[in-house]
Amino acid sequence: AVEDFAPQVILLDVSMPQMNGYEVCRKLKANPSTAHIIVMFVSARGTVEERMEGYAVGAEDYIVKPFGHDELKSKLKILNQVLIEKESLEQQVEDATSTAFNAMANSSEMGQIVNYIEKIGMINNTKALGEALVHCLKSFDLQSNVEFRANLDAPEHFTLNGPCSPIVIELFDMLKHKGRLHEFSHRILVNYELISLLILNMPDHDPDKHGRIRDHVCFIVSVTEQQLRAIMTRAALELQQTKLNDAITMINGKFHGLIELLNENRKSNEAVFKRLQEELEDRIPSMGLDEDQEVFIYQKVDQTIQNSVAREESVKGVKAAFHEIEQDLSTLLKK
Repeated sequence: AVEDFAPQVILLDVSMPQMNGYEVCRKLKANPSTAHIIVMFVSARGTVEERMEGYAVGAEDYIVKPFGHDELKSKLKILNQVLIEKESLEQQVEDATSTAFNAMANSSEMGQIVNYIEKIGMINNTKALGEALVHCLKSFDLQSNVEFRANLDAPEHFTLNGPCSPIVIELFDMLKHKGRLHEFSHRILVNYELISLLILNMPDHDPDKHGRIRDHVCFIVSVTEQQLRAIMTRAALELQQTKLNDAITMINGKFHGLIELLNENRKSNEAVFKRLQEELEDRIPSMGLDEDQEVFIYQKVDQTIQNSVAREESVKGVKAAFHEIEQDLSTLLKK
């Protein structure tokens, strides 16, 4: 069979006893295994009709008998150049096709990544973020295990099929500080400060796809870690705000208690002075004091009352300051 010899060029005589050269050429070109072989017809006649027939069945050249060695050599040299250019074009077509398919695949994959980035921007808790990550990787036909270390004392683990196995968790712990990327067989492990990711089924039959997916995975983990940090920052700020609100509420309560105590003291002082005044008015006339002594006592009492009134004015200033602080604290609570 011709396939066994795998020739690059075949010389065919047009006139053969059982099957003419045209029919042989037609069969060669119809067979995918031999269609690439260059055919040159050899004939005693070289009419236009015969040449057209030869080209019609797929021949690349035609030589008329008798022919010299140099003529045959020249034609074979030309055919060899045609063969080289044909192979070069076929390789270019193959490369261009491969590049086009890779570009289309990459474009589709980048679209998935963009959708993922838009989606996680709306997520505000670590559980939902971890689930979104493993589902994103599933869209690339990747089986994954993920570890989040937002809380170092209690790392979170995510898979599509139940909990992570103990051996995977141990692997995360052993390798989390051992470099960004580890590749072994058709698995890769990607480490970032807060996230570790293990891919179990990287495409190993296609080197281009393997490299492309590896780059995608590293980028996906990177943007996921940024969102994880944003979630952690938001949670820390919310906790700080809660503590601040609690502190403001406590201080506000103490201010109100202090003002109530001042008011009670004022009322108590007023009652004491009133009773003292009433008692003096009742007792002094019967005590047998001369006028100077009575005046002295009344002046001392009046001076004491005036001092108390002055202190009450100071208390009003303190109350006003407390009121301003209370307003400032209320403003903080509303932010």
